[in-house]
Amino acid sequence: MEFLLYLAIVPALGVAAQWLAWRTNLPSILVLLLFGMVLGQFVKPDALLAELLGGDPSASPALLFPLVSLAVAVIMFEGGLSLDLSELRESGTAAFRLCTIGAAITWAGGALAAYATLGFGWRLSALLGAILVVTGPTVIGPLLRQVRPRRRVATTLKWEGIVIDPIGAILAVLVFEEVMAEPQASVGGAIVLLLRTVVVGLATGVLGGAALTAAFRRFLVPDNLQGVCALSLGLLLFAICDHFAGESGLIAVTVLGIWLSNQKHFDVEHIIEFKENLRTLLIACLFIVLGSRVNLSDVLEVGWPGVGLLILLIVIVRPLSVFVSLLGTPLNLREKTFIAALAPRGIVAAAVGSVFAIKMEPLADDLGIPAAAQLDTVTFLVIVGTVTVYGLLASPLAKRLGLAEESTNGVLIAGADAWTREFANELKKSGISVLLVDTNYNKISNARISGLEAVCGNILNEHLRDELTLTGIGKMLAMTPNDEVNSLALRECRTLFDRADLYQLSFNPDNQHYRRGMTKNLMGRELFDKDLTHTRMRQLHAWGAKFKTTPLSEEFDYADFLARYGSAATLLCVISPSGNLRINTVASPLAPTPGDKVIALIEASEESKAGIRATSQSDAAENEQLG
Repeated sequence: MEFLLYLAIVPALGVAAQWLAWRTNLPSILVLLLFGMVLGQFVKPDALLAELLGGDPSASPALLFPLVSLAVAVIMFEGGLSLDLSELRESGTAAFRLCTIGAAITWAGGALAAYATLGFGWRLSALLGAILVVTGPTVIGPLLRQVRPRRRVATTLKWEGIVIDPIGAILAVLVFEEVMAEPQASVGGAIVLLLRTVVVGLATGVLGGAALTAAFRRFLVPDNLQGVCALSLGLLLFAICDHFAGESGLIAVTVLGIWLSNQKHFDVEHIIEFKENLRTLLIACLFIVLGSRVNLSDVLEVGWPGVGLLILLIVIVRPLSVFVSLLGTPLNLREKTFIAALAPRGIVAAAVGSVFAIKMEPLADDLGIPAAAQLDTVTFLVIVGTVTVYGLLASPLAKRLGLAEESTNGVLIAGADAWTREFANELKKSGISVLLVDTNYNKISNARISGLEAVCGNILNEHLRDELTLTGIGKMLAMTPNDEVNSLALRECRTLFDRADLYQLSFNPDNQHYRRGMTKNLMGRELFDKDLTHTRMRQLHAWGAKFKTTPLSEEFDYADFLARYGSAATLLCVISPSGNLRINTVASPLAPTPGDKVIALIEASEESKAGIRATSQSDAAENEQLG
């Protein structure tokens, strides 16, 4: 296969794997690894690179793994950008203990498990235990988005997943340098190496963050270059740090990301969005490439000892490290249990394991470590096993422990007008969770009096969004009177919901004008019907329109429903027999079937409308006379 064709196939397979994972609700990392292993049966990246570089097989890793390291640096940088220091008030103690006490227990437990099951010597077992300390944002993040547990649990796992990666990588370097390469080295030398690595990484990350902040604040870098500027600086700092102290670059890029995301002088949303897209592509490519390097025959050769290692890591090592390190923290037993049941290994473990396996290969005979060649194979076995087990069990366990809702059918509604409250109550009667947000305290008070969950605040406020309890909520409906606020609210909430789950009311006629109005690309999915603007909904409600839920059956289907109500009914949403909520949109009208429940807006008769209008005019005239 030509190398150019391989370079095109890898990202295509990566995107296809992630799409398949999305459609089947499987862990994306697992599908990526499986795709990579299948590709590896036809072509190996090492062989292609060796052919490209003149047939020298030793040159392939020398080119491949620096590229892998840079890709990991980008992923860690993006992970740092997602860390908010304010979250440490709630989960800082737990995350710190997991990354220190928990990491030490995981290292020791992993080493003992490898020694007992695989027959590795103590030195190789210690190195494997250090590599398996890491979890990582590439695997924790997708699982948290899938499960959506309570905020305190999610932030604890997110911080652990991102911070533990450089810690585990540094620990692996220390073990390799002091135990594998220099078995007679002193403890003092290891401490000096550790301090140098930490200081170099922290100092470089802080200086880089301060320099970028100063440049962006003074508008020395145009907006269109800020994303690539931050990326290029991060890669440069990563390479410089690793030159002076191995693996300190991971600390530098993580600190750089944390610095940028927590400064208050300029908006980094466009930088984060750029990095998120790049991270998704890099994760896909990395797992495909590294997965294709694994020989299935080597994995099968590890056999039952590898399964035994996996069981010990999941059943004993992880729970022990969590429950010991979290003693005395505010987390309750159910939260600790869930954290103990979530520790999948990710791309850093794969990259570090592969790099050390290559470094050890020429030293294995001299060091008396014949099993060194199995290091990356065992690491990949643990990655596949932990991702499979945790990926399949995380969601059911979270629901069983009461840390996640059974479904994400709930809706967040921006706006709390009278008709909105009535619509929300109709959803609630059908078992749909509803949360209203509005800046008007009287509207929120009326919503609470009617039994609805409501928050008084501005949906555009970042701090309010961070504090919202969205357990069980998977959709957002922007239904305020202001079209601009609706569109902006959806844009601000894109990190909370998928674009397919963001809806808003149709623009008012004035906002549909070609020049004076807003363009359609600023909208979410257009709700209900193009004529049902906020003004029209409020008007119809004032004229006596009601929200009505109707169950359909074989005897009374949707055709019968339309025959009964005719043009007076507008379909709003459908609830399936399993309780799944589907929202009717202008672009994709729903077609209800027997067994569904339909929620529709039923307009009042013309006689009723006329009576209400007459009463309103009479009251207005009387008030005018009294005035």
